[in-house]
Amino acid sequence: MDSKKIFLSFPHLGGNEMHWIEEAFKESWVVPLGPNVDHFEHQLEDYLGRCRVVALSAGTAAIHLGLVMLGVGQGDEVLCQSFTFSASANPVLYQGAKPVFVDSEAGTWNMSPIALEQAIIDRFKVTGRYPKAIVVVDLYGMPAKMKELTAVAEKYGIPVLEDAAEALGSEYCKLKCGTFGRFGALSFNGNKVITTSGGGALVCPDEEAAERVKFLSTQAREAMPYYYHKVVGYNYRLSNVSAGIGCGQMEVLPERVARRRQIHGLYKELFKGVPGIVVHDNPSSDFDSNFWLTTILFDEQLGFTPEDLRQYLLAQNIESRWLWRPMNMQPVFAEAPFYGDGTAERLFGHGLCLPSGSILTDDDVVRVAEAVTTFIKTKI
Repeated sequence: MDSKKIFLSFPHLGGNEMHWIEEAFKESWVVPLGPNVDHFEHQLEDYLGRCRVVALSAGTAAIHLGLVMLGVGQGDEVLCQSFTFSASANPVLYQGAKPVFVDSEAGTWNMSPIALEQAIIDRFKVTGRYPKAIVVVDLYGMPAKMKELTAVAEKYGIPVLEDAAEALGSEYCKLKCGTFGRFGALSFNGNKVITTSGGGALVCPDEEAAERVKFLSTQAREAMPYYYHKVVGYNYRLSNVSAGIGCGQMEVLPERVARRRQIHGLYKELFKGVPGIVVHDNPSSDFDSNFWLTTILFDEQLGFTPEDLRQYLLAQNIESRWLWRPMNMQPVFAEAPFYGDGTAERLFGHGLCLPSGSILTDDDVVRVAEAVTTFIKTKI
C-alpha cells in the first residue's frame, strides 16, 4: 500500500491567511464581527456580482436564515431536492415546516423541473395551498437547470432558495451560482473549494434584506441601551478570526476553481476507454461546474456496489465517498412526501465521489484512476 494518504477534499491554504488572522489578534478582533468579516463579505460580493452577502457561521445557518427571510413557518411545506446532504432539508424542520422531496433529472443530477411542477400541483390538491419555498441544490458544484426551475417557480409564485454550498465558482449561463434564487446559501466548510474552517454566507438580493439578515443573525437585538428583543434571533455570525482565513482564501479562489476543473479533465482523460465507467460532466455549454467533487457512475451489470469500490480504494490509502443518499431514503424523513421516478436512488446505488481537492498533484490523480481501473478490470 502506498504510504501517502490521498484525501477526498483536503483544505488548501493560499499562504496569506495568517496575515489576516494576525491582524485580528493584533487589533484584538477575536470576536464575532470585525474588519475581516466586512472585507470577506465585500470580496464575495465583488466575485459574485449584483448582490449583498452576509457571512455566517455555517452553510446550514445560511439556509435556515434564508427560510426565515422567506417567511417559512409552522405547518408550511417546502419543496426540497432529495439528492443532497441533510443540511439542505434540516432547516425546514427547524422552522416547524414540512419538507416535500423532489427527485433529480439525469443530466445535472439536480432537481427535475418536471417533478417539481408535479409536486406543486399535487400539494395544492392535497393541502389547498402552494408550498412556501423551493430549495434547489447545485450538487457537487454542478449548476441546476435554473431557467426551467425558476420558470416553474415563477408560474406558481413560489420563491427559490439556491443551495450553492458546493458550487462557489460554478456558473450557469455565464452567471455565478448562488445568485439565481431570491436567496443563495454558500458553505466554507473545511472540504469546500475555499474554507474559513467552518462558515457560510447568505447571498441576499439587496441592502434591506442583508441588513435584516445581519440583525437576525446577531440575536435580533433592538437598538436600545439595554438588551431588548421583539423577535427570535440567532447566534449565526461568522467570527472575525475565521473570516480572516476566508480573506486569504478569496485571494486564490480563481486558482482553486481552475485546479478542480483541471483535475476533473484529467480524470476524464484517464478513464477514456475504460468500460463500464462514466465521469459525470457538464450537460451543455450552459453549465460550467467547479467540479467540487468529480463523481463517477459505473455499470450495474459489473456486479459490485459503491462500498466494494470504496473499500478497495481505502485499502490503497485512497479516500472516496458514496454519493449522497437521497433524503426520501433517510429514516428521519420517512414520512415526507416524495415526487419522482427514482433517478436519485439509482444514482446513489451506482456511483462514487473521487478525490478532487485542489491540493492534489497530477500523480495523485493518476494513482486514483489507476486504482479504480484495476478494480473495474477485475469485474469485467
